[in-house]
Amino acid sequence: MFKKLIGFSCLLIMSNTLVAQKTYPVKDFFKNAEKTRFQISPDGDQLSYLAPWNNRMNIHVVPINGTTPVRVTSLTDRDINGYFWKNNTSIIYVRDFGGDENFHLFLASTDGKTEKDLTPFKDVRVSITDQLEDFPNEVLIEMNKENPEVFDVYRMNITTGDMKLVAKNPGNISGWITDHNGQIRAATTTDGVQTGLMVREKESDPFTTIITTDFRESANPLFFTFDNKQLYAASNIGRDKQAIVLLDIKTGKEVETLFEDEEVDVSDLSYSRKRKVLTSIGIEKDKYEYAFFDKQTEIMHIRLAEELIGYRVAITNSNKNEDKFLVRTYSDRSLGAYYFYDKTTDKLTKLHELSPWINESDMCYMQPISYETKDGKTIHGYLTLPQNVKEAKNLPVVINPHGGPWARDSWGWNPEVQFLANRGYAVLQMNFRGSTGYGKAFWESSFKQWGQDMQRDISDGVNWLTNQGIADPKRVAIYGASYGGYATLAGIAFTPDTYTCAIDYVGVSNLFSFMKTIPPYWKPYLEMMYTMVGNPNDPKDSVMMHKYSPVFHVDKIKCPLFIAQGAKDPRVNKDESDQVVAALKKNNIIVQYMVKDNEGHGFRNEENRFEFYEAMETFLKTHMIDKKANAPIIRATPIKN
Repeated sequence: MFKKLIGFSCLLIMSNTLVAQKTYPVKDFFKNAEKTRFQISPDGDQLSYLAPWNNRMNIHVVPINGTTPVRVTSLTDRDINGYFWKNNTSIIYVRDFGGDENFHLFLASTDGKTEKDLTPFKDVRVSITDQLEDFPNEVLIEMNKENPEVFDVYRMNITTGDMKLVAKNPGNISGWITDHNGQIRAATTTDGVQTGLMVREKESDPFTTIITTDFRESANPLFFTFDNKQLYAASNIGRDKQAIVLLDIKTGKEVETLFEDEEVDVSDLSYSRKRKVLTSIGIEKDKYEYAFFDKQTEIMHIRLAEELIGYRVAITNSNKNEDKFLVRTYSDRSLGAYYFYDKTTDKLTKLHELSPWINESDMCYMQPISYETKDGKTIHGYLTLPQNVKEAKNLPVVINPHGGPWARDSWGWNPEVQFLANRGYAVLQMNFRGSTGYGKAFWESSFKQWGQDMQRDISDGVNWLTNQGIADPKRVAIYGASYGGYATLAGIAFTPDTYTCAIDYVGVSNLFSFMKTIPPYWKPYLEMMYTMVGNPNDPKDSVMMHKYSPVFHVDKIKCPLFIAQGAKDPRVNKDESDQVVAALKKNNIIVQYMVKDNEGHGFRNEENRFEFYEAMETFLKTHMIDKKANAPIIRATPIKN
């Protein structure tokens, strides 16, 4: 590992003696793309994409052989979260309101004349169960309309708006699975401790449980075989790394192991709807890789990759006939582009560069790294070094732990990382214990370790950078969002001499109040969260939770702190940030605090992103660049909202 890093550093030294780093405006990293999220109509004759209108991302449609687009939605307060083609004249999209995550389902006609809220219900969250691609006017949706804690399934006619309840949730079902005929044939269950898999022969039959396990093990169903008689699943039952298996739906037994990897979990299985064959599987290690089940898919992928060399190539969408495809590229230094591929003519056409205002040669390489923790675990991560350095030594560093915490950082374009590197900071991201994809044992090692071993993994990363001589120990900042925000607060409260300054973005501060204010639809998982985070009703856990809730230890904080919060955040309640600010003020410490009333768990509106990152730039410059090594700390001033 040391040799790999040194080789990378030498490459930077050679290039940086020749090229000075260009400084880009903050907005260039965080503004909306001119066009993005391209999709193709079922008949293959039209393209759709999101593009700004009145500063919000709206859906536009254009004929593949045409030039004049039609704007089919007219949102002015909030970007569209996601959308898909329902038929050749109708598009379905979802959106929430001010970041509350109570998503509604909308219908938009491709001529731009009709736009309708199909689920105009207050405080109800909608998600898609099945797009029902073979049923042009129907869709299966889930709603917590009757009970905010659980989701029932409805078959909706998008033309009439009529809904029919097709699956009632008794209270323990956490997910529904349809077969290739659009029938609900399987479901996953949880009581917060045990998980189960239920199946049935037809939609009118009662479910039968075929697998019951502790939540640490599961056979997560992916989709039915093409004859609807068996299930493909991602399973870690009896193994550490999740594998792709074939399940007998009568017994729950594994019939076959289709794919597994010794290093990482696998779950990303793809197939051809038209040809009814498995096509590929995605494997995420330091970078994303593919394995192929289908020669035809492999040949097409190789053909595209050879023309688009230097980028990760992903086929994102196709028409129903599967002879026209949308292709997306990206790398660590580029947001990439969309291409249209006509398989019949073997012609690849570039549709749109996603950030043409950024020259990727000005951006920085995201280098996969790993380091050992004090207790012997291997932590994988990414180190991004700025270009404008003669040597990767004694640099100002931003430590950037990810959210989740049961998620992971990945290689690829990251606007925050590139923005920070462009300002001269090295950025370290680490997949601390509990990060997903590294197996069951690695995940379980994070249970009840908030602020403890999980935090020590982050500290070990700081020490690794310092020991390598890369980090200036007097100029180390920490910045994170959600759980990363918790790790930020924990870092400056529990290891106050490590960090020069800190930025907490929608982060947890109090494990007690966090557990009490979770969204209602998380409550079926509450017992699981007690096992993974801590049970406030258990005396021993309660002591632990108090000890590792940063809000109770703000008296130990020494460095300047900047907090950003969405007022409507349903996951990390605004009170989490308010508590820290109030506690710091009692200690006569001024904390910089930005609250946005029209945002939730993170800032989606473009103008709010601009304001946040511009404030971040000033904050870091004040305390990391302008600050002399031994100068006293200058407290930040409040931001007016």
